[in-house]
Amino acid sequence: MLCPNHMQYKNLRPMLWTRQFQETLTFYTQVLGFSCGERNDEWGWASIHRDGVDLMIAYPPEQTPFEHPHFTGSFYIQTDEVDALWTKLKNKVKIVYDIGTFEWDMREFGIYDNNGYIIQFGQDIKTLGKNQESVS
Repeated sequence: MLCPNHMQYKNLRPMLWTRQFQETLTFYTQVLGFSCGERNDEWGWASIHRDGVDLMIAYPPEQTPFEHPHFTGSFYIQTDEVDALWTKLKNKVKIVYDIGTFEWDMREFGIYDNNGYIIQFGQDIKTLGKNQESVS
């Protein structure tokens, strides 16, 4: 069902709150290969992007209680070369779970960023070679 006036949501750009602003910007640009599009050090805010993925990094607002970064889910990024990305990242990051091919037809792995946010990377097995095994 559409909202009145056929309002549309245009995109989703998560904002990651952190007190480690520079460290987080460095992690995403140097380890994960994002580019910094905009940055305002006075606000403690940056907009980063890679391919079709956009994120914002910011100090938490003063009026919002913030003890440490927390998010009750994960950020799932689809890629076209999950095995190559795994090989590149596996010795540079803290691993949530190793790469595997799962019964939901995705080959994926999970990592923690420098704040403890979980990022999963996955690839549809239909786009992989035919020699991948499924895990239970």
